[in-house]
Amino acid sequence: MDSCLTRLTTGLAELSLALSEPQIASLLAFIKLIEKWNKAYNLTAVREPLEMVDLHLLDSLAILPHLPTGRIADIGTGAGIPGIPLAICRPDYQFTLVDSNSKKTRFVQQAVLELKLTNVEVVHARVEQLMPATPFDAVLTRAFASLPDILRLTAHLLAEDGVLLAMKGQVPSDELAGIAGACQVIPLHVPGIVAERCLIRLERQKHG
Repeated sequence: MDSCLTRLTTGLAELSLALSEPQIASLLAFIKLIEKWNKAYNLTAVREPLEMVDLHLLDSLAILPHLPTGRIADIGTGAGIPGIPLAICRPDYQFTLVDSNSKKTRFVQQAVLELKLTNVEVVHARVEQLMPATPFDAVLTRAFASLPDILRLTAHLLAEDGVLLAMKGQVPSDELAGIAGACQVIPLHVPGIVAERCLIRLERQKHG
């Protein structure tokens, strides 16, 4: 994993993120877990650990500066991305990782146990059936659905002043055209990834 460590530390420096050695070790341990379980569970199409560092770790951590404090729901978390890398780096935030695929939530639960993450709850459910006791400060999605669909499916999860954060590739101009309310498009630079990346930040529309 030496090459993965080099790739990760170089990428973190490019992102100006200062992490502790235990946090870096946990991120690399997460990649090893994905690699191990991928054979049986088909968690991700990415097979090479070095590619996982770029596409799973650094891609997730690029949004770290834009994350609001508090309770965050990662909807359609899949193999725990971006939720687990973010939870490793922000132990003071609470993360709820949601997916409708039971194999994937089983893996994520195992990863949470092995990485000893005390700030992560894993929920196997469809997003429209999720009824949290307390609304979330932020809802986060990555390659989940179109923006109008994300808004429709997750509106009931957000606190009154909550924000929706949608990780996208190229700026989805067509999807944005149909969105009302305050919207911010944040360009992202992800070390090791040439393709465009952006973060769409939408504030919850107040109903009055």
